Amino acid sequence: MKFLKVPIVGAMAGVAALGLSLATPAETQAQSEARVPIDVWALRDVVNAVQVSPDGKHLLVHKVESRDGDYLLEIYKTDDLSKPLRRLNADPMEINSAAWVSDTKIFGSAWQIVRERVTEPEEDIREYKAYFYDLESNKFSAVDGNFGIENLLPKEPNKILIGSGNAIPDPTGVDPFAAFRPTSYYTFDLERGTRSLVIKGNDKYGNIGFDNDGNPRYAEGFDDSTNSLKTYYRLPGDGSWKQFGPEYSQDKHENLYRFLGGVYGVRGFDPDNPNIGYIIDNPNGEDKAALWKYDFSKGEIVEKMFQAENADVIGIQRHSIPGNDKVVAAIYPGAKYERHWFDEEEKALFEALEQQIPYSHYIRITSRSRDGNTMIVENVGPRDPGSYWLVKDGQMAKLGSTNPLLNPDQMADVEFIRYPARDGKMIPAYVTKPKGEGPFPLIVLPHGGPHVNEVVLYDEWGQLLANAGYMVLQPQYRMSTGWGQDLFDSGYGEHGLKMQDDKDDGALYLVKQGLVDPDRMAMFGWSYGGYAALVSLSRENNIYQCAIAGAAVADPAKVYRMRSSPRTPKAIDDWAQRRGMIGINPINEVSKVNIPLLMVHPEDDRRVMYFNFKDYKKEFEKAGKEGQFLTLKDADHFYVTLMYNHQQQFYTKMLDFLANDCGPGGL
Repeated sequence: MKFLKVPIVGAMAGVAALGLSLATPAETQAQSEARVPIDVWALRDVVNAVQVSPDGKHLLVHKVESRDGDYLLEIYKTDDLSKPLRRLNADPMEINSAAWVSDTKIFGSAWQIVRERVTEPEEDIREYKAYFYDLESNKFSAVDGNFGIENLLPKEPNKILIGSGNAIPDPTGVDPFAAFRPTSYYTFDLERGTRSLVIKGNDKYGNIGFDNDGNPRYAEGFDDSTNSLKTYYRLPGDGSWKQFGPEYSQDKHENLYRFLGGVYGVRGFDPDNPNIGYIIDNPNGEDKAALWKYDFSKGEIVEKMFQAENADVIGIQRHSIPGNDKVVAAIYPGAKYERHWFDEEEKALFEALEQQIPYSHYIRITSRSRDGNTMIVENVGPRDPGSYWLVKDGQMAKLGSTNPLLNPDQMADVEFIRYPARDGKMIPAYVTKPKGEGPFPLIVLPHGGPHVNEVVLYDEWGQLLANAGYMVLQPQYRMSTGWGQDLFDSGYGEHGLKMQDDKDDGALYLVKQGLVDPDRMAMFGWSYGGYAALVSLSRENNIYQCAIAGAAVADPAKVYRMRSSPRTPKAIDDWAQRRGMIGINPINEVSKVNIPLLMVHPEDDRRVMYFNFKDYKKEFEKAGKEGQFLTLKDADHFYVTLMYNHQQQFYTKMLDFLANDCGPGGL
C-alpha cells in the first residue's frame, strides 16, 4: 500500500503571522546545531485539531495565527484546499474545541475568563458555552445546559446521543474527589434541535455505556449497604439490568487500582453477537490487565484475547471507518502506545502510513469518511510535536503542524528503559538524550498524578531541556498506572518515601551508566511532580543541586482537609490521607531544605490552589532559605490554559535559574 505525496497550497498559512519565520533550506543545517529560541517553545499549539466530515467533503481546522491571538475555526472543501470556505471565531469568547457530528454540523465549546480568582477547589475562572455550527446556513446556535456527546449514532446521520447530569462526589474517579455524574441520556435531533430521553442514570446504574445503535448495554454503580462497586449489563431491547462479575469493596486498599487506575471495565461489544463484550481486567490475581472476551449470557470470561508481558492493556482500537465497531487492536504502553493487531488490513494501512510520514512514531487516524477514501492522520513523536496529514483517494499531503517552527534535526531522541530501584523493583522510564557526548547534566522530570499512565511521545519540557543540553529522565515510579498492579500497590503509603527513592535511583542508574555527571543533577516537576521536587529539597545526602517545583502540592494535609468528604469510602479516604496526613509533607520540611529552589505557580490554579505557593513561600522565607518564586498571572493548572506570555516567562526563568543559580556555578 503506497500513497502519492502531493503539495497543498497554503498548508502552512498563518506561520508568518506568528512573528517568527521558517528556516530556508540553506539555514537548516546551521539551525540543527543551534538552540531553539524560547519564543518558539512558548507558542500555543499552532494547529490544534484537524478533522474530516463523515461524507469526506469538508475539513475543519482549529488553529491560532498569532502568538497572542485566539483560536479560530477554518473549514475547507477537501477538493480545494487553496483557501478556506469559512473562517469563524467566537468573539468575545475563544473557540476551544470543535468536531464534526454530521456531514454539515459541528459541535464544540468556547470559553472566556469571567472571574478574577479561584475561591475553592476545581472552580474555573473561565466560563464555557457549547455550540452547534451549521455549515449550510453558516450559523452558530448556543446549547443550553452542560452535556457531552456519548455516541454519534452512525446509522442515524441526523441524530446523536448526548449525556447530561448533575455532579455528586465521586469515590471512583481518577481523582477521588472529582465529579461522578448520574447522567441522563438523550437522543438529540440535529435538524430540529430537540432531545428525547433514552435512560436516566442514578447512583446504582451510573456511568452507562452504549453500543453504536444507541442501546444502553453496560452500567456501574455503588451499593451503599456494602460500599462496593457493582457492574451490570443488558441486551438490546432489554428493559432491566442484570448484575455480572464480582463486587469490589471500596474499603479494601487492594482494590484501589481498579478505582484509580483508569484501566478496567467494559470497553466494547461484539457487533455480531450481543452476548459478547470486551473487558479489560486482571482476574485470578494476575499482575497485568489483559483484554478478554466476556459472555454476558454465561456470566463468565470465555477468551483471553491479549496480554502484554510488561504492561497492562489500557485500551482498544476500533476500525478506522466510522460505524464499524470491530476491535482491530489492543493498546498497551511501551516505547510508545503499542498495538497488538487483530486485523491484518488495518495493520497494513498503519504500516504504510508509518513508512511514508517523515519521523513517524505514533500514528493515529483521527477521522475518516464513511466510504473510507478520505482520512486525517496525525503523527506525534520525539522529532514531530504533532503533524496532520490528509489522505484522499490514494494521495497524501501534509496539512500543518502543532509547531511548524521546530526543525526535526534540532529535536532529541527518546529511549525507553527499565532500571532497578534499590529494593529490586524494575521501574519503566523515558530518557531524552541531548546532542553531543556525555556525561550530561540531568533533569529528573516526574509526571503529575501520581496515579496516571505517562507514555512520552513528544514532551515539550523534555525537548526544551534537551535542546539546552540537559539529559531528561521521566521515571514511571511506583503508583504509576499501566505497568501492572504490583507497581501501583507498592506505592501505597509511600509518598515522599519509596516513590521518591524511585526517582533518585533512576538518576543514579544513569550516573552508573556513564551518561550523567553526578555533580550536575536537578529535579523539575509539575503538580504531583512539583510535590516531588519540593520533597527533593530536604533529603539527606542530597544528590541534586537544585529543584524546580511547578504548581506544586506544597501542603497536602491542607489539601486533604479542604477536599475530604463524608461520602468518600474508607480505602480511598485512607489513600488520600497517605498523600497528605501520612508521609512527607513539604511545608513541614522547610527547615531541612539544603539546595536552591525555583517555585512557579499559576495564579488561578483550580486543581492545586494558589495557597500552596503562598503558604510555602512564607515558611521558606521565614526559614531564610535560598529560593526564587514566580507567579503566572491569569494561568490555570493545565497546559491548555498556559498562553504564550506564560510559557515565555516560565521557560526564560527556568533556563536562567538552571544555568546560573542551580548550585555552585549553575547546572
